[in-house]
Amino acid sequence: MKNQNTTKQTKFIFVTGGVLSSLGKGLAAAAIGALLESRGLTVTFQKLDPYINVDPGTMNPFQHGEVFVTDDGAETDLDMGHYERYTNAVMAQKNNYTSGRIYYSVITKERRGEYLGGTVQVIPHITNEIKAAILQLDGSVDVAIIEIGGTVGDIEGLPFIEAIRQLRGDLGRENTLYIHLTYVPYIKTAGEVKTKPTQHSVRELRADGIQPDILVCRTEVPLTDELKAKIGLFCSLPKDAVITGIDVDSIYEVPLRFHKEGLDSKILELLNIWTGKPNIKPWEDLVHKIKNPKQTVTIAITGKYVDLTESYKSLHEALVHGGLANDAKVELRYISAEDMEGQDPAELLAGCHGILVPGGFGKRGVAGKINAITYAREQKIPFFGICLGMQLAVIEYARNMAGLPEADSTELEPTTPDPVIYLIKEWFDYRTGKMQVRDESSEMGGTLRLGAYPCKLQENTLARTAYDMDEISERHRHRYEFNNDYRQRLEEKGMVISGTSPDNNLVEIVELGGEHPWFLGCQFHPEFKSKPMRPHPLFRDFIAAAIKHKGQ
Repeated sequence: MKNQNTTKQTKFIFVTGGVLSSLGKGLAAAAIGALLESRGLTVTFQKLDPYINVDPGTMNPFQHGEVFVTDDGAETDLDMGHYERYTNAVMAQKNNYTSGRIYYSVITKERRGEYLGGTVQVIPHITNEIKAAILQLDGSVDVAIIEIGGTVGDIEGLPFIEAIRQLRGDLGRENTLYIHLTYVPYIKTAGEVKTKPTQHSVRELRADGIQPDILVCRTEVPLTDELKAKIGLFCSLPKDAVITGIDVDSIYEVPLRFHKEGLDSKILELLNIWTGKPNIKPWEDLVHKIKNPKQTVTIAITGKYVDLTESYKSLHEALVHGGLANDAKVELRYISAEDMEGQDPAELLAGCHGILVPGGFGKRGVAGKINAITYAREQKIPFFGICLGMQLAVIEYARNMAGLPEADSTELEPTTPDPVIYLIKEWFDYRTGKMQVRDESSEMGGTLRLGAYPCKLQENTLARTAYDMDEISERHRHRYEFNNDYRQRLEEKGMVISGTSPDNNLVEIVELGGEHPWFLGCQFHPEFKSKPMRPHPLFRDFIAAAIKHKGQ
């Protein structure tokens, strides 16, 4: 099973979760990666999701949260965003697998006759496919951190648990490490911390053949040495392998908390890795900056998934990063786009110093988003439109400033007489060097303009000022585009086309000139490339404009 072309021996850390979901396995994995990088090691990640969907691209954000897009066009789990934000690792197609993708590959091989007429079974065929997916990472870095989605005991997750159990035998104990994230509840009425859920979770994991090497215990209160010793006794672990994962004010504190608990040292000990001392000062400086802002600014996010803010996870973090670049705390006010349809925008947006309309699909809430855009334009409030937000800014301007009252997108109104946004059927893919072709009959999954595309910037524009370079690369996830038939008319009426594809066929960024202080819409998703220590330039400048607006 091992990759024969490896240049180094990669160590594998497998992160599982127990008791309940949403404990933060992705954040824990990312924080571990950050600590290992701080010691000079190279890391990568992989998320193995047990659901049957081939990828999360067609899943409802209310069920799954954000879809994170990689440079190579993979539609992936939101935890991939945590991995990239905390480390220098760059995620790709090979870093996220689902049961659907694994089974699809096995069934395709069976149809081609690759199993020579044998009976195809979960063991060994599915588990071998999972192991092969994991071992793609062997030799590429010092440490690969593999997160198993879901909760131990879930029936759909069993093949993944079995595969990582087998890998200890394949790779050896010194090259594999099992970390189990579990829950230690604090019962306020009794004033006690209860360890029984953790004991049961470890017992469930043992029943599947895995004895965890380290436990990370998510809890509201610090675990005493006595409690750690008790958990270790029942779970066959030394006390120093029981780590407190206490709730924190900022997710960027997690690496520091783990370091204080000795997690990185324990990992190195068990994997027999020697490194120098960690350089955690950048994380200490970051947390100090987060906790000591010099000012506060309020940003309105007008979208249709506001009841589940995980749908906008990267966006949320990018706005926080923009605040950090300006020594400011960003307070986010999520406003339902549907509420904006029936209420006065001035009331809903009162006290907001910037307005952001994010991406999305479908017609629901569009009228409310357009109302918010009109308000931002007329009241000269800094505005940032992303993907659909950019398209709606074009529609709003065409209707109200360019004399096209029925302007629309063919996604929203297929029979509109003025399709300023339309379904593009051909475009040049700069990654593959080939033309991409789509139409209305194309399948939904994986058929959008996905991944990183280059964009050239025009001089003397907000975008050019922000990026301070002539050409950029940003990640896309959309099916509809700016219609060039209306380009000249909109430019004549004051809209600025500040970013286009290198061949000038695709409009990527629009702005307003004149007296508006900061109004920008981009077709791509800049939030996917923002990091706490390297805030994205568009979010940095958007927050700076909001701070300036607040001071007026």
